[in-house]
Amino acid sequence: MFIVAAGFVVIKYKTVQAKKSTLVYSLLERRGAQSQTEEWLITKKAAEKFIKTLEANPYDKKSLVSLSNLLIMEGRATGNYTYYDMAAMKYINDVLNMEPNNFEALTLKALVQLSQHHFADGLNTAETARKIIPYNAFVYGVLVDANVEMGRYDSAVSAADQMLSIRPDLRSYARASYLREIHGDYEGAIEAMKMAVDAGAAGDESTEWSRVQLGQLYENIGDLKNASMQYIFAENERPGYPYPLAGLARIAIAEKDYDKAIAYYQQADSIVNNSTFKEALATAYKLAGKNAAAKTLMDNAIRDMAANAKAAAMDESLGHYSDKELSEIYVKAGDFDKALEHALAEYNRRPDNIEVNEIVVYQTIATPHKIDKLYYGILFFSPSAVQSFFSKNKVADKTILFAIGNTTANEIKKYSTNKIIISDEPGKENLVQKVMEYFT
Repeated sequence: MFIVAAGFVVIKYKTVQAKKSTLVYSLLERRGAQSQTEEWLITKKAAEKFIKTLEANPYDKKSLVSLSNLLIMEGRATGNYTYYDMAAMKYINDVLNMEPNNFEALTLKALVQLSQHHFADGLNTAETARKIIPYNAFVYGVLVDANVEMGRYDSAVSAADQMLSIRPDLRSYARASYLREIHGDYEGAIEAMKMAVDAGAAGDESTEWSRVQLGQLYENIGDLKNASMQYIFAENERPGYPYPLAGLARIAIAEKDYDKAIAYYQQADSIVNNSTFKEALATAYKLAGKNAAAKTLMDNAIRDMAANAKAAAMDESLGHYSDKELSEIYVKAGDFDKALEHALAEYNRRPDNIEVNEIVVYQTIATPHKIDKLYYGILFFSPSAVQSFFSKNKVADKTILFAIGNTTANEIKKYSTNKIIISDEPGKENLVQKVMEYFT
């Protein structure tokens, strides 16, 4: 009986894969303001051209690569990564089945693998491409991203240096900015991201993405005025782009205008299906005192993410490992056992990544308690400590909140607009010293 059942599963899997290999993936209609842009009309015409060429000649490798690249870019523009990554990978594999060492196809495959959070695979694929053509800026950009995700930061810096030496442009400046941010150089990160924005064409997705990242860098150093300005510029230059809307929502939360924040997050969520927006919207609901709406949204987000993760586990073409994201959302929902389970699953895939290590450490010690006393100051030593504390407590308006670093401070800002004092140097002793200096 078992052998028959197992045989059925194998046959069914092969049948499904065979059907997918014959599918023709086309563009999905955009929603809202993005469907009214000239860019969308140009994108549709290009896709139609490539598909028509492939109908006449399915073995046209140039058209297959071009269509794959277009689908990847559309996934980035709309946020529908699940569909467009799967579609692009189908055409990429068609090319590699004909020519295993096709440089363009290998580079795009690595890009999709990173998008699907298959970071080790993406790194290996990008290295294979680099060996074929070792002086290509784009492949070094993929290597930067892959090495960062795998926790190989020295290798990421080396790849970024190579990328900048070959082609200093928006992509290379943006990666230089991110690496500076990782190393705590916010002034240098802002400088590099400004260069990225200036190098791009206003309104292009990559330019406005960089502008949003610039806004977030300003947020991280507490400059909400400049952050808000970047988000407004990005939204004006690219109407219907959800990420500046989310940025404006965070500014509204900092200003305690929770209804405005909810409206911005709802608008962003209506454009793309993004779990991060749903989590943030749930937090905004909670801050506004709409606890029932917050719980419903969080429960639905967890259900959808868990279902997608299960589907991806059963069908590799759907991609997208999401254990890190599931771990974070389970923390916010207060299910720390589930959070740790997914954190460890992510850790087993990339044990050298700093963010993943932080998640594992923080979530093993999340033990929220209700506090009834009024305190002049409260110290936070990790983002998950912030999440744990605010899952059970609120703070008085005059309470000073002390954070061990910028990441922890940014997490505090999601729950409170109280005054935050950040330690100048890492370490518990330095934060305690900061408290003593403030109150003496």
